[in-house]
Amino acid sequence: MVSTRPTDERRGSTTVGLGTLLRAALPAVPGINLLPGIRKSGGAAGLGALAFASEPVTIERPHVSAYAQVCGFPEKDQVPLTYLHVLGFPMQLQAMADPDFPFPAIGGVHLTNTITAHRPVAIGETVEVAVRPDNLVPHVKGRTVDFVTEVSVGDEVVWEGRSTYLRRGPGSADAASGPVFDEVPASGVTWRLPGDLGRRYAAVSGDRNPIHLYPLTAKAFGFKRQIAHGMWSAARCVAALENRLPDAVTVEVAFKKPVFLPGSVAFGSKPTDTGFAFTMADPHSGAPHVQGRTSPADRPR
Repeated sequence: MVSTRPTDERRGSTTVGLGTLLRAALPAVPGINLLPGIRKSGGAAGLGALAFASEPVTIERPHVSAYAQVCGFPEKDQVPLTYLHVLGFPMQLQAMADPDFPFPAIGGVHLTNTITAHRPVAIGETVEVAVRPDNLVPHVKGRTVDFVTEVSVGDEVVWEGRSTYLRRGPGSADAASGPVFDEVPASGVTWRLPGDLGRRYAAVSGDRNPIHLYPLTAKAFGFKRQIAHGMWSAARCVAALENRLPDAVTVEVAFKKPVFLPGSVAFGSKPTDTGFAFTMADPHSGAPHVQGRTSPADRPR
């Protein structure tokens, strides 16, 4: 697959700097969010002006190993399927922190994520990462926006991701509903999650949203205590299936209910006509935290 990225991308980074964190956080602070340069303009420049691309970056084993350990993947010479999301996330945050982005980064709800790997990506390969927001549309509970991530080696797109985020507000009853997934009961596999899991994942992903870090910071945003990152939950499910997935694969997930830390979750999966359906659920009630499915992806020509 050949890249069709826009030609007017800004230069972005694959690591989250302190300045980006501050610009992302300040629009959520009452009073400060009215100051020039911080106040949201409502997207007057359009989402197309918020495309970012990195310089070539070489994938290094120490970071991949740290990510794999937190998310439950075995050590290999190829990166875990979900790893490349963390290289694109800093540019998602850069776009969200821009005054032209229509709403603050903090307070968004990650609804769904889709990853397509066209081939395995090896540790040591040099890649370029591009991120752009897309598809700002009404939702029954507010508005949603997608972030599209492309990872390329030269002109070859080797990995793609699409994350959909919800900003709560006045909704539209006519908005399209989200994807529907098979119901998969938990199969008896239970994972105990420590209280510091959010901080450990933040260290390898750059996602330091306060709702994931400590009870006090989570309570400031209406949660009874800290919650696991959605992309950690997706990665942990993929890790449980990884050795049964083809090299060229698409994984779709929907995030249903938060996973409070510390806590326990149950995992279940079942074969389908195209791959696997899976769930991460409350081990007592069976209520799903994550639902997902896999299917083969066409290799690029």
